[in-house]
Amino acid sequence: MDTPYASEPRPDTGVTNAALGMWLFIASEVMLFGSLFSSYVLLRTGATSWPDQGSLLNVPLAGVNTVILVASSMAILQAVRALEAGAFERFRAAMGIAVACGVVFLVIKSVEYRGEIAQGLLPSTNNFLGLYFTMTGLHALHVLGGIVVNGWLFVSGARTWRTVPGRFSSRVRTAAIYWNFVDAVWIIMFVTLYLL
Repeated sequence: MDTPYASEPRPDTGVTNAALGMWLFIASEVMLFGSLFSSYVLLRTGATSWPDQGSLLNVPLAGVNTVILVASSMAILQAVRALEAGAFERFRAAMGIAVACGVVFLVIKSVEYRGEIAQGLLPSTNNFLGLYFTMTGLHALHVLGGIVVNGWLFVSGARTWRTVPGRFSSRVRTAAIYWNFVDAVWIIMFVTLYLL
């Protein structure tokens, strides 16, 4: 049985079912992260004093992590373009880079957490650190989820590409939507938590 609109766009929305589902999921994620950013703004504007965020956190390490995550987004877009051109080996190389960048991001984030905890900076220290650990921890879980999906596409891609290339390309495009959303959230988080 062939799933309708798995690789060709729906006539009513102009996107595949998977892409439509991903955009609806991202809408719920915008509400989730939006509530956390709103909490940050309300707590910061209502506080009589607020810590100097840049002095508490490792801004250079977070900056490196930002560059790594942006590079992973560019890699996954290259993976999509490679599939559109029918170049499966280029897809594998680009998707491998995206997955590796995601793993490096999590390793660096864990190093950053370890340094903060070693300094006694815990979620219970103040409202800022409570929000910081909640927001960045939730983001890290989203990165981990993206690594799992992208890794699965990397590993299982050859078989699926040979049998149903249109459906596989649709899956990769859908994964790219999610991965770029995770990247965009991190950029906003980096500016908000590290630079303001």
